[in-house]
Amino acid sequence: MAGSVRVGVLALQGAFREHILSLEALGVEAVAVRLPDQLEGCAGLIIPGGESTAIGKLMTSYGFYEALCTAHDQGMAIWGTCAGAILLARRVLDALPDQRTLELMDIAVRRNAYGRQVDSFEAELTVGGVAGAPFPGVFIRAPWIEETGPSVEVLATHGGRTVAAREGRLLATTFHPELTGDPRIHGFFVDTVVGS
Repeated sequence: MAGSVRVGVLALQGAFREHILSLEALGVEAVAVRLPDQLEGCAGLIIPGGESTAIGKLMTSYGFYEALCTAHDQGMAIWGTCAGAILLARRVLDALPDQRTLELMDIAVRRNAYGRQVDSFEAELTVGGVAGAPFPGVFIRAPWIEETGPSVEVLATHGGRTVAAREGRLLATTFHPELTGDPRIHGFFVDTVVGS
């Protein structure tokens, strides 16, 4: 199925180029999305890691909040990595004043839960739906998912905390699969979440 879909990557700030390369390695048509009208024809969208407040402000400036909620209502799948997971969450613990999210996924996320940039680390993860060897999780100023609603499926944990979860056509990972050179989670998103 990979070659038959178009997946957008929100290209306002953060690690969007790496996501595009990961998708292209799977034979997926990847589109850098900088304006809401570029969502047209995308079966899925990735919101990359970066700075959640900066991405959120740019999303407000360009009118992405309404556009993404409408696109999701019409069937588009969305995957948020790190900052993107924060932006998908219904609730952000320790949020900055006036921090806005899409409020699409029934999760509560704690910002910078693992500490500062110097506390970044890698850990091997067993991720539900991703076959083979453990996945190399790259955590950079990472959040964790502190609460999940009844319809949310936990896909991976680290140290007793949820770090990957799915709810229907929504996927959240608090780590950075795009920085690993391992495209398996991108493949899971395209084949399982977009394809659902």
